[in-house]
Amino acid sequence: MNSTTKHAATASSAREKAYQDMVNAQLREAKARLDEIDAIARQKEAQAEITAITSLNAARQQIETRIKDLKTTHESNVLRAKAEIQDDVAKLKTSIAELAAKFKIGVTKK
Repeated sequence: MNSTTKHAATASSAREKAYQDMVNAQLREAKARLDEIDAIARQKEAQAEITAITSLNAARQQIETRIKDLKTTHESNVLRAKAEIQDDVAKLKTSIAELAAKFKIGVTKK
């Protein structure tokens, strides 16, 4: 492997790590919001919302798994996989915001 190839591989690896860190930060924020909403829903005994929270937590965990799997995704599929992950993260954030609105919890912009 020549130095140009090594440099390109290192840069690519750094970009992948930065992307994974960014998505993982979004997922940590989503988990914190879901935990906050869950505490309020349980206090109010809002079973439908508790069920929705459970479903959203499962979706969050699924995204976490897909981020980990990105390391083994073939190069030709990485862009599509990232786009799907970003789409799922956006849907997750929207669902959390809608759930937070039901309990009139302030929605953070990020």
